[in-house]
Amino acid sequence: MEFQLGEAGYKVISAADGQEALTIFEHNEVDCVITDLRMPRLSGLELLEKIKATNGDVPVVVTTAFGEVETAVSAMKLGAFDYVNKPFNRDEILLTIERALSFSETRNENLQLRELVEREFRLDSVIGESAAMTSVMKTVERVSRSDVTVLISGESGTGKELVAKGIHFSGRRKRGPFIPVNCGSIPETLIEAELFGYKRGSFTGATADTKGKFEAANGGTLFLDEIGQMPLPLQPKLLRVLQEREVVRLGENDPRKFDVRVIAATNQDLHEMVAAGNFREDLYFRLAVVPIKLPPLRARRDDISLLANHFLRRAKRKHGFESLRMKPEVIKSLSEYSFPGNVRELENVIERMVVLSDENSLTVDDIPEYIREPATSFGGVKMELPPDGISFEELEREIIAHALDLHNGNQSQAARYLNITRSALIYRMQKFGLDE
Repeated sequence: MEFQLGEAGYKVISAADGQEALTIFEHNEVDCVITDLRMPRLSGLELLEKIKATNGDVPVVVTTAFGEVETAVSAMKLGAFDYVNKPFNRDEILLTIERALSFSETRNENLQLRELVEREFRLDSVIGESAAMTSVMKTVERVSRSDVTVLISGESGTGKELVAKGIHFSGRRKRGPFIPVNCGSIPETLIEAELFGYKRGSFTGATADTKGKFEAANGGTLFLDEIGQMPLPLQPKLLRVLQEREVVRLGENDPRKFDVRVIAATNQDLHEMVAAGNFREDLYFRLAVVPIKLPPLRARRDDISLLANHFLRRAKRKHGFESLRMKPEVIKSLSEYSFPGNVRELENVIERMVVLSDENSLTVDDIPEYIREPATSFGGVKMELPPDGISFEELEREIIAHALDLHNGNQSQAARYLNITRSALIYRMQKFGLDE
């Protein structure tokens, strides 16, 4: 076998027995181990256990003689990648090694990706030194150490999902999945199936048994974004699932237990929705065990400089503008703007400035005109009113068209953005001929 592997281009280190193999393994970088089950001084199973205890990522292939299948199965239970029967078939052993190395490489890439994600979304990646954010982050750090249910509220663009990821990747569930669900983007007829799962044949299009989001998030965190958009008829079922910690798939009768931490988020005032009868009070209290309210960017202007420089570094790396610098007056100008789109708007503005820059430094002239030029402010929205008057209906039509364009035609999201009901939006769309 050693000759065949060498001929195939592999560097091979051979050992006379199990103990010598273990010594070699401990003093060399090894990508794959091939071991017999029967060896003097240290058996193949004992060697496998010690290798897995030292470095569980190295794949181990065991070789077996006729009648040793049960022992080979025991090796698989201990973590062996595969087993190959004697006498060896050259193509079979080479294919097995190729598969083992490929599996190991993929697993290492996945581990590196997970480490990158954990670094990107840990709590210290949530930037802010203002008094408003310091107070929020103290609460966030405390809840990250437990499994308590959290309700994050704040305007669109304040970073609710980033905070939710920070809680997840800084807590004990960071090795588990983080499953986000936008409750406002799933059609009302499908959201129950999406959350709870379904059995094959339970409805038209259910071609296979499918896990819901609660089961998919088992061992990790389920992030229920835009929880205020959860349909009222489904809220009692969600409440029961949260209370019982079990879910029943559509088309089934038997409950399935799950172990999931729930974090919810909303840009709406759930207190007002409860008072208006649009959100269940008992569900609200089940979700808001620890409520966290994220301040809008206009309430934390001291953080604009930190955030702008952070987004500048990220955009420079992304687009290859490493030598680009930002003039101090840029920060001053940005700090005077209200940023109705909050942190997300600031990030987009910085990236736009970087992409469109044609010199080595960003100046005030690179800032979008709507931010640079003084304008009249209405409810946090800046607009310029012409001295000779305007058409109110034309203005209303333009605002609705812009909101729809901003959200790619999604009526629910546009309605939330305009702080009106979806039915009110549809009425105005029909009024102005925008429904087509």
